[in-house]
Amino acid sequence: MRFLFYDRITEIEKGKTVSGVKTFALSEEFLRGHYGKQAIIPGVIFIEAMAQLLGWLIIYTHDFRLSAIMSLVEGVKVTPMLRPGLTAQIHAQIVSTSKRDSLGKACVLVDGKEVASMQRIIFSHFHRVDPDELKRRFEYYSGLTPGP
Repeated sequence: MRFLFYDRITEIEKGKTVSGVKTFALSEEFLRGHYGKQAIIPGVIFIEAMAQLLGWLIIYTHDFRLSAIMSLVEGVKVTPMLRPGLTAQIHAQIVSTSKRDSLGKACVLVDGKEVASMQRIIFSHFHRVDPDELKRRFEYYSGLTPGP
C-alpha cells in the first residue's frame, strides 16, 4: 500500500518551487484507531507531505535521472491538535542541488496560516533509476505531464 500525503500538484517550476494540496478527511487510513475519542492528524503526516512534494520537485529538476531519498530534516514546526476536515496548501522550494544531494525547505498553510514548516530538508540522490518509469509515476501521482 502506498500512502500519498498530497492530492495533487498544483504548480511546479523546475529547479525552484512546487505547490500542492491535500484535503484531510476523517476516512484517512492513518486515522483508523490512532486516537480513541478525537481524531488528530499526526504531525509526521505534514512532514511527509512536504517531503513527498519536494522529492518530486528534485526528481523533476534532474530530468527523472535520479531518485531522491530524504536523509535529514531540521527546524520542524507543527501546530498540534489539527483535526480532519482541513485543506492544506503545501509549498516547497529547492535551496541548492548538486549531483549528490539537494537541500530544500517547505511549509504547509491552512486558510492562509502556517501550520507546519521545515527549515531544512536534505535529500540524498540515488542514480540507478529508470527515467521512463519515474516519468510515468510522476504523471500518475501528480496529474501533470512532465514534457519531453
